[in-house]
Formats: sequence, structure tokens, C-alpha cells
Amino acid sequence: MKQLLILSGKGGTGKTTIASAFIELARAKVFADCDVDAPNLHLVAKVTAEPQRQDFYGLPKAEIDAGICIRCDRCRGNCRFDAIHTNKDYQVDIFACEGCGLCAVLCPVKAITMQPAVAGELILYDKDTVFSSACLKMGSGNSGLLVSDVKKQMKKAAGEADLAIIDGSPGIGCPVIASLSGVDMVLIVAEPSLSGFSDMERILHTAAHFQVPAAVCINKHDVNPGNTEKIINYCQENSLPFVGKIPFDHEAVKAVNCGRTIVDGSGPASQAVRKVFKNTLEILNGLGDEDDE
Repeated sequence: MKQLLILSGKGGTGKTTIASAFIELARAKVFADCDVDAPNLHLVAKVTAEPQRQDFYGLPKAEIDAGICIRCDRCRGNCRFDAIHTNKDYQVDIFACEGCGLCAVLCPVKAITMQPAVAGELILYDKDTVFSSACLKMGSGNSGLLVSDVKKQMKKAAGEADLAIIDGSPGIGCPVIASLSGVDMVLIVAEPSLSGFSDMERILHTAAHFQVPAAVCINKHDVNPGNTEKIINYCQENSLPFVGKIPFDHEAVKAVNCGRTIVDGSGPASQAVRKVFKNTLEILNGLGDEDDE
């Protein structure tokens, strides 16, 4: 099964909009949302089955037994995250606790234990299509590990499918690195702005570091024609496949606001994304041919 990952160097470029369009055009039976901090692919993905849900456990959290605690203050005095407070009893702020376990090691009477803590939820729709997703709790860590679990459950449920489309996270942090692991190709969605160009460079360097082939498309290209040309020239100068550009389209905005993909309409963005999809799939399918040579 080939895996196509769609990324952007920053939020708000239209990454999920294009990912949902690709899912529709490919009639994909397997797809995933790896933006676990703010998942939103489910808003436009056409899935009707009831999801399977399971808890995701991140780092454990400290817990203080007030009946054993001798109020020596070692835990509070040495906590670098200011996660332990005292009023009548010593208590742990679970939102500030990073699960390092130092307090439990320092406690002379073993009043502190590290307890498993639910950090999020894994979600799997598995009926006519396989849609793997997750949602990290606010303030929780280990988003990279949760992304890995999203991909694992997707592959486990995928069966004999030949293509998986993955909507990744913005930026270049742990969730993106976890998303890049094992994929065949990444499509970078860039926007024609100064920050968009800079962040596109960063995510391209990240993909290159992990030796993942990348292609570039531009969303809302007509908002800034000058920066659009700058991005196209950058791709040419660095021998990066440029698969097309998509204009700003009010019909596309209306479609997304109504929970539909942009290919459900007939505006200019709908036509443009079809060309981007065709060019991207040609490159993806050609990667296997190159490996066989």
C-alpha cells in the first residue's frame, strides 16, 4: 500500500481542504488525520459508521498520598515545572506535571507514585472505508507517539488497499516527523506569502532529511502572483516537482463551510485541484517504477 502524506509548513494553507479533495478524487478506501492536536478531516470526510474509540496513555502523572506524606517539601522544592502546591495537603497540578518522576524518586516515605494518565483518544472508522484519527487532550504531550499509533491502526485495518492518503500536521515538529515515517511521498501545500515560502523551505528540508520524495503545489496562488512565481522558481532551481496551483475560489469556501469537498463543486479551484491530483498521482505511481529499475 502506497502512502501519500499531505503537509504544510504552517497552518491555514488549505492542507486539509486538498487532502479531502484527494480522498474524494481517489475514492480512497483508507485515509488518516495525523493532526492530532487539532483534527478536522472528519468534518469533510464522508464517513457514516460509528467509530471505535480507545484511550491513549501518555506520560504518567505524579500522585501524592496525603495519608503517607510527611510534608518534607522535597517534591515541591525540586519540581522544575512548579507542578506541586501545598495548602492543607500537598497536591499535584496534573496540567503542569510533565511526568518526569523526580518527585517520586526524592520522596523519603514513598508517598508519591506515578499513575497512568489518559492523554487523548484514538478513533477508527472501519466499515466501507478505513479512517484513522485521534484527538490529543489539551495540554497533553507525546503527540508524536499518538501520530504513530494513528498510522499503526490505519495500516492494521487497511487490508488489501493500494493507496492511503494522510493529512498531516502543520509545522516541522514531532507530529510531522512521526507522520513522515514510512510514507512513500509527501505533497507540500504552500501559500504565496513570505511566511508561507519560509515554512515551505523548512518542511522540504525536513522531508529531505528523512529521504522522503516531495512535490509542491500552491493554494490561493492568485492572492500574491509575485510570491507564487518565487515558489515556482525555487522548485525549478532545486529540481523539485511542481504539480500545480489552485486559485482562491469563493465556491470552495462555501463547499468547505457546508462540510463538502472542493471537488463537489464546479468552480476554478475544483478544476485546478483535479490537475494537481493527477500530477501528484503520476509521480507517486512512478516512484515504484524507479525502484524496480
